[in-house]
Amino acid sequence: VFVQTFSELVSRLQHDVSFLFPSGSRDPMFLTGVSFPPDWPVYSETLIKLSVYGENNGHHWLTSANFLGSSSFSVTDLLKSKDQQLSLSLRTADDSATVGTVVVSRMKMGEIEDGEVDHFTTDMHQKCTLVYESSHGSVNDKDNGPIMNAVFKNAVCKVYRFQTVDSKWMLVREQMAECTLSFSIPKQLIALYIQEDTCRIQELKDLGELSPHWDNLRKDVISRYDQIIKEYQDTLAELEKLTGPLFKPSCSKGQKYLEFIPINLHTQRMRVMCPRKTDSFYDVVTVGAPAAHSQGFKNGGLQKLLSKYESEKKSTAYQCIYYPPEQTAKAREILCVVSQLQPHISALADQLLQTAQQSSSQPLRDVLKSLEEKTEQFVHALKDELVKSALLALHAARPGYVSKCQSSAQSSPARADPHLSTAEKQHSVCNNVDGSQTPRRESRESPVHSDSIPHHKEYDEEEWASASLHGNHASLGVGMHNIGFFPDIRYVSIFQLILVEILLKCVAEVAERARRSVSFVLLQEAACSTAQGLQLQQRRDAVFSQALAALACGFAMRLYAGLEDKGFLRQLHAVGLVAQFESLLSTYSEEIGMLEDMEVGISDLHRVTFRITEAASEEAVSLQPTVSGRRDHYTVEVPLPHHAFQALPEELREGKPLRVLPVLFNVGINEQQTIAERFGDISLQERINQKNFEILEGLPCFQTQTDIKELLDTLGQNVVTKKRKNVEILWLAGMICRRMNGIRLTSCKSAKDRTSMSVTLEQCSLLRDEHQLNKDYFVRALDCMRREGCRIENVQKNIKCRKYAFNMLQLMAFPKYYRPPEGTYGKVDS
Repeated sequence: VFVQTFSELVSRLQHDVSFLFPSGSRDPMFLTGVSFPPDWPVYSETLIKLSVYGENNGHHWLTSANFLGSSSFSVTDLLKSKDQQLSLSLRTADDSATVGTVVVSRMKMGEIEDGEVDHFTTDMHQKCTLVYESSHGSVNDKDNGPIMNAVFKNAVCKVYRFQTVDSKWMLVREQMAECTLSFSIPKQLIALYIQEDTCRIQELKDLGELSPHWDNLRKDVISRYDQIIKEYQDTLAELEKLTGPLFKPSCSKGQKYLEFIPINLHTQRMRVMCPRKTDSFYDVVTVGAPAAHSQGFKNGGLQKLLSKYESEKKSTAYQCIYYPPEQTAKAREILCVVSQLQPHISALADQLLQTAQQSSSQPLRDVLKSLEEKTEQFVHALKDELVKSALLALHAARPGYVSKCQSSAQSSPARADPHLSTAEKQHSVCNNVDGSQTPRRESRESPVHSDSIPHHKEYDEEEWASASLHGNHASLGVGMHNIGFFPDIRYVSIFQLILVEILLKCVAEVAERARRSVSFVLLQEAACSTAQGLQLQQRRDAVFSQALAALACGFAMRLYAGLEDKGFLRQLHAVGLVAQFESLLSTYSEEIGMLEDMEVGISDLHRVTFRITEAASEEAVSLQPTVSGRRDHYTVEVPLPHHAFQALPEELREGKPLRVLPVLFNVGINEQQTIAERFGDISLQERINQKNFEILEGLPCFQTQTDIKELLDTLGQNVVTKKRKNVEILWLAGMICRRMNGIRLTSCKSAKDRTSMSVTLEQCSLLRDEHQLNKDYFVRALDCMRREGCRIENVQKNIKCRKYAFNMLQLMAFPKYYRPPEGTYGKVDS
């Protein structure tokens, strides 16, 4: 049906509404609808013309040859008619004959009445397929409040009416939207990458004077960081120029300057309204696989490349100290802890001095307790053996130490190793780190010389600083423990001042040494890196950026939907949320590399926490989530308006870090997966599913979800079962995620074709299992959503064509319920 509206006050407007009826039917009976968005000027005098065209082999071009008939009515006629329903005759173009009848009824958006089923005859119930209604643009309802509209934009809405098993009608509303976080999160991350790498350069410069060998390595590493910073600055500048849609279309996935932007990121919500029942909603985030498409997959993805890279780093350890990944990760963690705790200690020390001026000792004890806890954490971090090892290695890299070793070697020629190069002789301490984390040399033929490793008696500054810190901390504790015995609070204040000043001085000195030592560890990591290491860091940054944007989008959507759900809010601060990524990638050809990228990117999301904050205002700009932190840990802050924030539980208002637990399940469904299963290797998929099942199995189950254990058991059985294209793994993982109030995300290469099949199948399955969709309507509902729903609109937005990128041969390899209806697919440039 094609509706054209005319008004005395506006120029001609046209709105296209497709319909669905059995192909080739001699007695086509169908129902369809259209709603006008608020920005369309429809008045009581507006005339609406209905034009009906016939379908030809799945196509419905608007040609005179396909024209069947038309009819017109005014809005006033409809509103004044009995039951707000008109029966109109369809007339031919020359008005010479009647070719059919059109019944027009008014249906209020978002409302469904018990008796509404009586508007249609029993005969029509038997013959019609589905009631379908579409709406483009904003709709003023509960899914489009100020908070939602600040982050989710350009909504497309479709409304259906399906029959239930008890012959009632349910109203089903699909809404798909773009998200501002598609670009804002990556741009913030790039800025943070630049800031972090700039700080890293300064930290390397702050190492002080180094021997020529180490100084040359440092200069080389700084040059590499400068190169990354320059590229990231150029990328950020290009992104700042962009205007227009808030998503990256699938045809742009290879664009280098867009590599940090997720592909085709959209949210989709299905809201179900049934008579005498509370509305239900089901959300999913759809996004192209987080992967470095612009860099390609010729050599695999991150999982494979990182493993190969670590092996290559060991082979270059002749020029640097090799620290394994867990040690460099520990170094970054220590650096982060020191950077976070030092200002906390300083702030608490200031607060302690201010509190000491008061007449009450209890507040003083409270502040003291907090100060002692933070100081103890600080001390605990510096007790790590890695700090001690790194301090010794840094000491050995000083010019004076090298001269001392050279003098010692010259005075003891019998000990000299004739196989060492000049650089190796100067840096015999600089090689692999063994299990005890003490730098040692892996000599080709001779053992490590005992006097080539610096001993604590030669370099005891770290011990002195640590002992001094322990001593002052102990003195502070003893002094403040006896605060109640001092009758004069002024004496306590003076006493406290002395201790606090000593503590702060000691903390600052030890923090500086710790920063230098772990910075030296990170210098080794960068120095051992090849040019490939630089590319890997950029690849990992880009993949993580795409994954985080999708996760932040899902978290915001889930939070906004659950603001009035006390159980959800309690779960949020008590145990966090599951974020379940569903992937439909094959384990064949380049999609193996995509999956390897995706696995690492999603795993890196463990380094992310969320916080809920109070927005400065209710303006859209104040409601945008923000990111802070560095590569080892990021925090995403999600602001809420004042009234919504104040209604939260105290734990959330206090800014408690909220965990999101990401899991990934993959089942390939296309023809390439058929090849992989029969002639290739699917071990990557099997390993991912097994690993993430174990993660999911270890999560806490909630009291209200009594059937989760059974679902987990069934999922575990399916994960280990050797079955081709076992999509039940995806169905079960999705069910478990929803029962856990989690975030659902679905991906394929571009989130356009296979993703659309999965999303529509999940929606119809939910209608069948949770809302009693008549089983005779299941396939027709599925076809209708794929032919006319939000997902075909997504295809149109991406490639300017309403065709899924499948062909008949491909679809023969697809599982039955993942195949689109005839006429909706074909060869297109995707």
